[in-house]
Amino acid sequence: MAALKTSCDGSSNSVAIPRKGSRKITVKGEEYRWLVRRKATHSQTDYGAGKIHVAIEHAREKGATLHVETDRPHPKDWNTVEVAPVTPADIALWIETAIQKGWDSKKPGPTCRICEE
Repeated sequence: MAALKTSCDGSSNSVAIPRKGSRKITVKGEEYRWLVRRKATHSQTDYGAGKIHVAIEHAREKGATLHVETDRPHPKDWNTVEVAPVTPADIALWIETAIQKGWDSKKPGPTCRICEE
């Protein structure tokens, strides 16, 4: 398993995840929605080091968003040889890690960031 760096005290504001295309998951009795951006950004395709990013938020209450930068190569990156998918088990682990580090998905606040290394 990759090492996780977490920062939940940043100054950037949370942005809502669109419902269309997002998936639901329940972790410890709370329902969340998560989304992997379908369209790759310029930095995820053109430099040979693009990674998959995931956004997670509470499904019912508006609050802080969790942003995960995985260690997995983005499928659209020109240097990607093998694609490792993001699974619901990964999402649950990242949610639990963020909660332990102080992320409160039900309260407005800065985006919590996790970076897999």
